[in-house]
Amino acid sequence: MLLLYSFFTHIASFVLYIIALFNPKIRLFVNGRKTVFNTLEQHINPTDKTIWFHAASLGEYELALPIMEKIRTLYPDHKLVLTFFSPSGYEVRKNTKAADVVVYLPLDTVSNAKKFIKLAHPNMAFFIKYEFWPNYLNELQKTNTPTYLISGLFRPNQIFFKWYGGFYRRAFKAFNHFFIQYESSKQLLNTIGFTNATISGDARYDRVSEILERDNTVPFIEEFINGKTTVVLGSSWPKDEALIFDFINKSVNVKFIIAPHTFGESHINTIRESINKPTILFSEKDNKNLAEYDVIVINTIGLLSKIYSYADVAYVGGGFGTAGLHNILEPAAFGVPVIIGPNHKKFPEAVALADMGGVIVVKDKAEMEDALSSLLYNDDYRWEKGHIAGTFVSMNRGAVNIIINHITDESGKL
Repeated sequence: MLLLYSFFTHIASFVLYIIALFNPKIRLFVNGRKTVFNTLEQHINPTDKTIWFHAASLGEYELALPIMEKIRTLYPDHKLVLTFFSPSGYEVRKNTKAADVVVYLPLDTVSNAKKFIKLAHPNMAFFIKYEFWPNYLNELQKTNTPTYLISGLFRPNQIFFKWYGGFYRRAFKAFNHFFIQYESSKQLLNTIGFTNATISGDARYDRVSEILERDNTVPFIEEFINGKTTVVLGSSWPKDEALIFDFINKSVNVKFIIAPHTFGESHINTIRESINKPTILFSEKDNKNLAEYDVIVINTIGLLSKIYSYADVAYVGGGFGTAGLHNILEPAAFGVPVIIGPNHKKFPEAVALADMGGVIVVKDKAEMEDALSSLLYNDDYRWEKGHIAGTFVSMNRGAVNIIINHITDESGKL
């Protein structure tokens, strides 16, 4: 089965090269991998000690970050190697100071895995949440590299728990320990013979809680808000925005901050054409009296987590599409009540927080407007929902300490 898997990985590589001729995102995916081995040779010496973190994309990176920061403190003489699978992670965080070397992960072929492990020669390896690459795991096992899964999340329909998933189950033997989010995941691992698991929870709670301790001041946002009640639309998609335009247009004495997931020219033009209130882009803000505007569109990256600190109400996008719900924990950490769309069942934190009442799930435009009105014009109701959200995040902290304590007890100083 592993041979068949490797064969199809080679086929996929060829197909991706063809698609890259026509698709800019796949072109990044393909071209970014061409220089990986040269980068490793240039930045990692044979005598260097290294620790490897692998994240699929940006969300997994944010989850791994507090672990990386603790590991760097504990092992200051090690270089941290960070790999991404997706361009949406690599292109945004390729210059992060959290790691010494940041590259794409080459596709999971036997030859790539051997060469990568030889050049990176990690003393420890961390895979985040649900990234499992059999050839890399097999190579780590062959080299006796301590390997850990961080904030793992398993479901019964995954291949590992099917009769034909034996080659993945064998690859799981590479993991010294599984740090997982829920008891249900631990029980699933037990059914296939893996008992080396600890319920650590989700390290994202630690990550977003740390946001509260930093300086979240954004002067131009303060000027824009000018003391008025504020709604933030974070990582919104066109389907999300279409449900709120009418509400924006008829609102009085409310400010709106829209931080779309993508901000291509056509998308931005659609937003502006749909809003009849004074609207300005982030890129236009210099030398303007921002207090005169009712809507600001953040057509840049890296500000959203700070902007949530100014929200009275947050709508987090993705719940009306298929791409996936975006991060609800950042606004929740600030004690901000959150509204989301209906497609959130694969996100345990959203399900749990909705059950507790800190998140309001809406299914259509009418429910969206009703939720916004209730939160904006009822201070006690808004405070109650926000308090639930903030308490939920605070109560779920602690994953980082559980993980780090276990690793240091097991590995000591490498």
